[in-house]
Amino acid sequence: MSREALFKQLRATKRFDLAVVGGGATGLGVALNAAQRGFSVVLLEAFDFASGTSSRSTKLLHGGVRYLAQGNIRLVSEALHERSVLMDMEPHLAQPLSFVMPIYRYWQVPFYGIGLKLYDLLAGKKALGQTKILSRQDTLAALPGVEEKGLIGGIQYWDGQFEDARFALSLAKQIQQLGGLPINYARVTHVRRNKSASAARFSIEVRDAVDHQTWHVEADALVNATGVWVDELRNMLNPDQPSHLVAPSQGVHIVVGQEFLPTRHALLVPKTSDGRVLFAVPWLGSLVIGTTDTPRQDLPLHPKPFEDELTFLLTEASQALARPIRCSDVKSVWVGLRPLVALQDSQDTQTLSREHTIVKDSSAMVSVTGGKWTTFRVMAEDTLKACFEAGVLPDRPVPGRAASQKPSTAAISLTQPPGLHLYGQEQTSIGAFPGADTVLFPGFTEAMVRYAAHREWATCVEDVLARRSRLLFLDAALAQAVAPKVAEILFQETGIDPKLDDFMALTEQYRIPLAVNSS
Repeated sequence: MSREALFKQLRATKRFDLAVVGGGATGLGVALNAAQRGFSVVLLEAFDFASGTSSRSTKLLHGGVRYLAQGNIRLVSEALHERSVLMDMEPHLAQPLSFVMPIYRYWQVPFYGIGLKLYDLLAGKKALGQTKILSRQDTLAALPGVEEKGLIGGIQYWDGQFEDARFALSLAKQIQQLGGLPINYARVTHVRRNKSASAARFSIEVRDAVDHQTWHVEADALVNATGVWVDELRNMLNPDQPSHLVAPSQGVHIVVGQEFLPTRHALLVPKTSDGRVLFAVPWLGSLVIGTTDTPRQDLPLHPKPFEDELTFLLTEASQALARPIRCSDVKSVWVGLRPLVALQDSQDTQTLSREHTIVKDSSAMVSVTGGKWTTFRVMAEDTLKACFEAGVLPDRPVPGRAASQKPSTAAISLTQPPGLHLYGQEQTSIGAFPGADTVLFPGFTEAMVRYAAHREWATCVEDVLARRSRLLFLDAALAQAVAPKVAEILFQETGIDPKLDDFMALTEQYRIPLAVNSS
């Protein structure tokens, strides 16, 4: 169903059981869970699906090794279970990934090895592989390009990797297939609590950012799943009770060519110079290095990295690898804002809660924030339970879940460059669009742009190059080069302004300043 058809159905529907605001992992999960229970659902996303935090993760599905070190066994066990479920849901978008931790001190072998063995035990039959102690020779074979000086050996363990933006898009498609209305570029501009017993509990004003028209949505239940922006909607509904539920933290990632670490294994540095963890993860033919954890007060959709964060990543990565990384080597840099739950007055975001929190305010709106991609289904389940307990929705069970859709061809590792394999069983549909043999950049064709416009609700260049193809996250300069052609095709297919100038300006934020000190 096209975006235009979704809006037509929205205008024709007088009243919904549930309106979900926020089209990231959490909002999509809540809307999908509700649609599976048979509720009428509309999901309203102010920008594009997963355009905020949910497309800017480290691309990992994990139980949380660091949470194990904190003694949070329940959280780790829950996440390990969910990790396996998500890989079963979308095997072409979520797969096992081997991590290797290089060892330079003998005491690190028992210290980290015992903890990772416990990680395996907690995963049980859902373990993706067994933790192994590697010799120096085996470590160098697994991590060609790692710093050899002082290397003793390594520890190998397994976690999950996924493609976050396309996973989110798959959830939106499932919601639509179940009768829900997932709508991007639908900004909530006003919310009112109705006092009449016969009316829907909430009246919501929505502005379509594409055609700039305003619509009204009536809903009996309202879920605020806007991530780091959760307080904005809470304050809109309750202006006399200012909310400060979230303490945002900024995570920065840089992307370089895989020649720095030509392997399908990920590198983990468990303790950098300031105690943080550093990853170097192969993803879609490139190497993602991250991440930082820095408090931030403002909440831009496209946050910029701080210079000291870039210096930290370049310095620490250069120490972990045999070949130093320079600013000129960085192909893209992206920043994600984490919605950490502010449970205490602290500026140390590493101590704030990564678990999700659900709050019901006096108007009966249910807000959910915190958490992580791996446990988005748990967050959705808990949020619907809160709606049942609040009496805004009748308690309905989830019927027998349909078998997960499997890709029509064998999944190709996510460490390989982009291509048709990211579309799963939808691969054959792309061939029906013109331009299937016209390559715009490796792994992406003109037909994929047309497919994104007609089947994936893409309205502008950013939608296509940032989240349908991921090129902006892989190579900002190349994304800038192909953007005019993408804009031309989009306009042919939709007649909508593809916002090329906006995208060209955005690409500059994904390019690292050459003046950053990487020594």
